[in-house]
Amino acid sequence: MGNHHEDTCRLNHPDFQSLDQGLDRRNFLQKTAMGLGAAALQVLMGGQSLQAKSIQDQILEALPKIAPKAKRVVYLFMSGGPSQFETFDYKPNLKNMFGEGLPDSVRKGQRLTGMSANQAVLPIVPSLYNFKQYGENRTWVSELLPYTAQVADELCVIKSMYTEQINHDPAITFFQTGHQLPGRPSIGSWLSYGLGSENQNLPAFIVMVSKNASKDQPLYSRLWGNGFLPSEHQGVQFRSSKDPVLYLNNPEGYDGEDRKEMLEYLKKLNQAQNQTWADPEVEARISQYEMAFRMQTSVPEVMDVSSESDEVFDLYGPGSRDKGTFAANCLLARKLLEKDVRFVQLYHQGWDHHDALPKNIITQCKQTDQATAALIQDLKRRGMLEDTLVVWGGEFGRTVYSQGKLSANGYGRDHHPKCFSMWMAGAGVKPGSYGETDDFSYNISKDPVHVHDFHATMLHLLGINHEELIFKSQGRRFRLTDVHGKVVKGVLS
Repeated sequence: MGNHHEDTCRLNHPDFQSLDQGLDRRNFLQKTAMGLGAAALQVLMGGQSLQAKSIQDQILEALPKIAPKAKRVVYLFMSGGPSQFETFDYKPNLKNMFGEGLPDSVRKGQRLTGMSANQAVLPIVPSLYNFKQYGENRTWVSELLPYTAQVADELCVIKSMYTEQINHDPAITFFQTGHQLPGRPSIGSWLSYGLGSENQNLPAFIVMVSKNASKDQPLYSRLWGNGFLPSEHQGVQFRSSKDPVLYLNNPEGYDGEDRKEMLEYLKKLNQAQNQTWADPEVEARISQYEMAFRMQTSVPEVMDVSSESDEVFDLYGPGSRDKGTFAANCLLARKLLEKDVRFVQLYHQGWDHHDALPKNIITQCKQTDQATAALIQDLKRRGMLEDTLVVWGGEFGRTVYSQGKLSANGYGRDHHPKCFSMWMAGAGVKPGSYGETDDFSYNISKDPVHVHDFHATMLHLLGINHEELIFKSQGRRFRLTDVHGKVVKGVLS
C-alpha cells in the first residue's frame, strides 16, 4: 500500500505530469516507431529485458587485452608549432649555407603557405643556438633547453613526425581528434570512454591553458570536446581564477545544505525522462550532475598547493607559485595524476614564430623548460613515471628557410608539416632518438611517424588496440585513428 501511495503521489506531481504530456495513443504510435514490434520481440525472447548492452558496451568488452604500460597521460601541447631547428633536430651542415636559396631538389614541389609562397628566394637560415649531446643515449638538445637536457635519458625524441595539415586550426584539430574537421572526439574523450576513471570524484579528462603565454593562435574548447561520444567524456577545463571550474560553486547567499536533496529530485526527473525517451544523453546528464556535486569538495582540495614544500616550488621554478602559469599547471598536473586522473592536457600558446624567432623562442623556452623537466623528475621520484606517459610537442614544425626579411639576428620560420620533432617519456617508452630527417630537416630520411601512428602507439601503451576502440555514430563506426595508423614499435621499450 505504501509503495502504491508513493507512486500515485509521484505521478500526480506536475513535474512528472509534464513529462508525460503528449503520450496519448497517437503520439505513442508516432514516437515509439518500432516500439510495438520490440514489445512483441520481448515476448518471443521469453521476457528478456530490452535494456540489452549497447553496441558500444559490446565493443569495449571485446577489446583485446593488451598489457598496459601506462595508466595515465599528461600531454604538454606547445601550440603554434615549435621549431625543431632550435630544439632537438641539430643540423650542423647548415652553418655555411646562410642566405642560400633552398634547392628545388630538397623542396620537391611541396606546398607552401600563402605567407611565403610569393617569395622569390627561400633563404636558408641555420639556428643561432648551440647543441650538445646528453645522457647515455647521446641525445641532441639545444642550449635553450638546459633543464630538459638534464632529463634527456628519459626522453624518446621522435624527429620524423609528419602531418598533412599546413595551417594551425586544422593541424591542431587533427592532432587532438585524429581528423582535420571539427566534430570528432578528442584524445582525452576517447580515453575517458575506453578506460573510464579511477577517481570517481574528479573528471577523467582535465585541461589547463597557460595564462602567461602569448595568444598568437586561438584555442577552442572543441579541442577537448567529446564530439559524438556521450557528453560525460568531454574535457573539463580548470582555470586559474577564483572559480577553477565554471558553474561548480554555489551562488552567493546559498548555503547548499539542500543541494543533495535537490539533485536527488532532479535525478528522478531525469530518470523518468529516460524511461520515456531512452535517450543516452539523459544518463550522461545524470552522471554529470552527480560528478559536479562530488567535485565541489574534491576540486578545492586538489587545487590547494599550500602543503607543497619550498623544494617542490623551487624544482618547478618561480612561476609555480603564480596560479595559471605553465609552471603552476605542471605542478597541478602532478597532483591530478596522483589522484588518478586519466588524461591531463596542458596547452601553452606562443610558438608561432614567423618573425623575431630568436627573441621569441627564448621567451617560450624560459616559460616551459624548467617546469617540463621538473614534472618528469617529480613523477620519477614518486614512482609514477613508470606508469605515466608524458608527451611534449606541437601541431607541426618550421621551415629551414626564413619567412620574410632575413638578417643575422632576426629571422622567422614558416609552417612545415613534412617533418618535425616531439617527444614521449615514461611508461613503456624507449629513451633515445627515433627517426631521421635530411640535412635541411625538410624531408624524412628514416622511420616516418604519422599523427595516426602516434595516436595508435599512445593507445597501445595504455593497453588498447587502436583498431578496436570504436564508437558507432550515424551509421558509421568511428575511431581515433580513423582508418589508418600503426603502432611504432621502435619507440617501445
